[in-house]
Amino acid sequence: MPTFHYQARNPSGKPVRGNIEAIDQQGAAALLVDRNLLVTSLNSVAGRKPQAKRRQGRVKPQDLVVFTRQLATMMDAGLPLVQSMNALEEQTDSKTFKPVLQQVTEQVERGDAFSQALAGHPKVFTTLYVSMVEAGETGGLLAEILDRLATYLESTARLKKKVKSAMSYPTIVCVVAMSISLFLIMKVIPIFADIYKDFGANLPGPTQVLIRISGILRTYFLLVAGAIAFMVFSVVKLKRTKRGAELWDRTKLRLPVFGKLIHKVALSRFARTFAALLRSGVPILETLRIVGQSAGNTLVERAVEETAAGIERGDNLALALGQHKIFPPMLVRMVSAGEQTGKVDVMLEKISDFYDEEIEATLSGLTSLIEPLLIVFLGLVVGSIVICMFLPIFKLNQIVQF
Repeated sequence: MPTFHYQARNPSGKPVRGNIEAIDQQGAAALLVDRNLLVTSLNSVAGRKPQAKRRQGRVKPQDLVVFTRQLATMMDAGLPLVQSMNALEEQTDSKTFKPVLQQVTEQVERGDAFSQALAGHPKVFTTLYVSMVEAGETGGLLAEILDRLATYLESTARLKKKVKSAMSYPTIVCVVAMSISLFLIMKVIPIFADIYKDFGANLPGPTQVLIRISGILRTYFLLVAGAIAFMVFSVVKLKRTKRGAELWDRTKLRLPVFGKLIHKVALSRFARTFAALLRSGVPILETLRIVGQSAGNTLVERAVEETAAGIERGDNLALALGQHKIFPPMLVRMVSAGEQTGKVDVMLEKISDFYDEEIEATLSGLTSLIEPLLIVFLGLVVGSIVICMFLPIFKLNQIVQF
């Protein structure tokens, strides 16, 4: 069906532009009139794919944070929503975010609610984001809600950055260690094996084992690589199932040292998201539904769902949370104190700040501890291979036959 680009004015006189599909130009004009729009320009763009159907890349979290903060500032200054959106659309450098903003602006110009327009892009604007915006529209506090939302996104992004930066160093070291080991086993050890054949004597046990491993890997490299790829693929597929995701998250929480860190990260996200939604005026049951979906941990999600069911039965929030071991007693007691004083959102915010500080302290300690451990690990892996290769040379007088 042909596509037409139109420019028009809505009943309040504001300019509106966008694309519309119709059988012909007259049909497009009729559709626009049905929308109470006064058409000023209507041109065929047949042959072009509608912008909404183009495959879009992923929007960076930082771009979303900047957009939310700037939109909150503009609206707080008294600028209309459409004017603010047009300005932000023009100034953004992201090729993936720009068309999204354009489509949202066009929907708002046509009379759709801002939250409804955002909901059309779930890969960019999460359920949490849309719900907070909807609550702001309903209460007439959109600028204030956007400011809170920007603060929440900044805090979440800061926490993710800290965790990723702390985990990147050990990951890189492990990859380097594996790469060096694989290079030695595949390329260097066969050279030594050919040299040692001329000795005409039994080699030390560690050297024989290493040579056999090298031979197996060189002969069946594709088979071994395929088996490893299949195992990784199976784990990824298993994680996408409900039972597999629950098993994976349960295993992560039981890891030594890292399990406690992962638990604290999940609790911090739970408390901060809960506080942001409650402070924005989202109903408690809707808040729990959104918090469960954005928890990032299936165990927390299930506990939140059961907490919501308990509240529907008449339990208070602290009592419902206390039924689950995933929520520590300190969190439950602070929520209980918040319920008694009518400041649950404040208490949840303090809980999140507390866990953020705990996470930062844990990451600092882990970084200081991991660095020497990784150096030792790298030395042991590579050093063991090198020692096994040179062990026959150390015992040269015992194994060489003249």
